[in-house]
Amino acid sequence: MIRKITLLLTVLALCMPPMLAYAADKKPQKSASNKAKATKKVVAKKQSKAAVAKKNEASGRIISTIRSNSAVAKSAPSSGVFKDENGNLQLASTKALIVNQNSGEVLYAKSTDMATPIASVTKLMTAMVMLDAGLDMDEKLLITRDDVDTLKGTSSRMTIGTSLSRAELLQLALMASENRAASALGRNYPGGLNAFVAAMNVKALQLGMLHTRFADPTGLNSSNVSTAEDLVKMVRAAYQYPEIRHVSTSTAYSVPVHGMRNPLNYVNSNVLVRNSDWVIGLSKTGYINEAGRCLVMQAEIAGQPLIIVLLDSFSKSSRIGDAQRIRKWIESSNNLHHMS
Repeated sequence: MIRKITLLLTVLALCMPPMLAYAADKKPQKSASNKAKATKKVVAKKQSKAAVAKKNEASGRIISTIRSNSAVAKSAPSSGVFKDENGNLQLASTKALIVNQNSGEVLYAKSTDMATPIASVTKLMTAMVMLDAGLDMDEKLLITRDDVDTLKGTSSRMTIGTSLSRAELLQLALMASENRAASALGRNYPGGLNAFVAAMNVKALQLGMLHTRFADPTGLNSSNVSTAEDLVKMVRAAYQYPEIRHVSTSTAYSVPVHGMRNPLNYVNSNVLVRNSDWVIGLSKTGYINEAGRCLVMQAEIAGQPLIIVLLDSFSKSSRIGDAQRIRKWIESSNNLHHMS
């Protein structure tokens, strides 16, 4: 019995070293395997985070681009689109009115009762008040320091000391929107500038322009305000003056100036008058920051006399684009069948 036990212990003693060695070999292999797996997980996790970060970065760029493009689209409507999905006319000008001159029928209206600065559209009233006074149109008037724009700081090629007739000053004030010319006309009114501005406001009331106020003859003062409805009345009244129709639709004008070798050459501030196939009977543009780009016209479209008022557009091209859209819209619409 003792012999058997001794033999068994001997066998066990001989087998233990290999088993321990095998166990020792297996333990490091398992640890290395786990470490490799853990390393792979860490790498995968980092790669995943990097991919997500890259995706988010790209997404951020896309969102930013979309927002940027949307802002541009909102601030600058395409000039090629002049109708919405319902066929309604769309204009860049924030206030607009189109009226049949003969019948008074309103063809298009947009914020027509909102008072707004009208800039140099003011000069149509300046011209009417000056002409109503029956003053000598050949009388020479002198441009002085009082005619220099100290409000907006606009420049002028008409230097101090320039002497021009009332007729010439009227031409430049309406056709080229020359501010010093308009100022000189108002300043040389009987009673002076204050009397002239008072006469402008009286004339406005006589024409039924109840939401209109004038503060100066040039339009540089943003206190010169009116509505699209009132301006239709003013354009209709101004159209009755042959002198205003003639000078406001002249394409160009040159005036000799004493002391200067060459005459001053001016062009009409409305490009549609200068180089297009429009039939325009009266025209006046306007611009100051507070008013935006403005344009009022009497024009014949498809054989019909229309009064067009466009106020507070954001650029020269947008107000001209609006006029072109109006023409295309009227020529292609059924509104013509309802005109008298």
